[in-house]
Amino acid sequence: MKIYTKTGDTGKTSLFGGTRVSKANERLEAYGTVDELNSYIGLLRDIQTNVQRQTLLIEIQDRLFTIGAHLASDEKSKMNKVPDVVEADITLLETEMDAMDATLPEMTSFVLPGGHVHVSYCHIARCVCRRTERLVIKLAETTSVPPIIIRYLNRLSDYLFVLARKMSEELGANETPWNPRLS
Repeated sequence: MKIYTKTGDTGKTSLFGGTRVSKANERLEAYGTVDELNSYIGLLRDIQTNVQRQTLLIEIQDRLFTIGAHLASDEKSKMNKVPDVVEADITLLETEMDAMDATLPEMTSFVLPGGHVHVSYCHIARCVCRRTERLVIKLAETTSVPPIIIRYLNRLSDYLFVLARKMSEELGANETPWNPRLS
């Protein structure tokens, strides 16, 4: 199988199901950003601090491929069976967050992203996740998107925030509280 097909050379691509759409279509923007997020999760997976979480991060990447497949599927064509995101996927993220949160100091203010390059990567993944969520919500205004996908992305961004805090703790990095300057 060749990677290049030349069918996209005119700025169009095919959804699963065959419908040709512009590469600037909001559906492509949404699933392209899911792909970007998946790449950042892969980066997090490769960070030594996350060895004990590699299995979960691979599971998250699998769910992101599932979400991308949903977003790339032609609504009009039901010929393609796509795997589902299920409630247990959200529960898994919540369980993992609760376990990490139980060992972290209580938050008393917003935290500035950073403190260690690995923590910063996690915050970047969180921000890309939030952008993905916004794009999927926008897409859902004009086309059918399973609501659980939006819920999953919302919970994933929460998970990435808690993971960043946990990584800060594990790396001995300082969490810098945001102290707003009020005039």
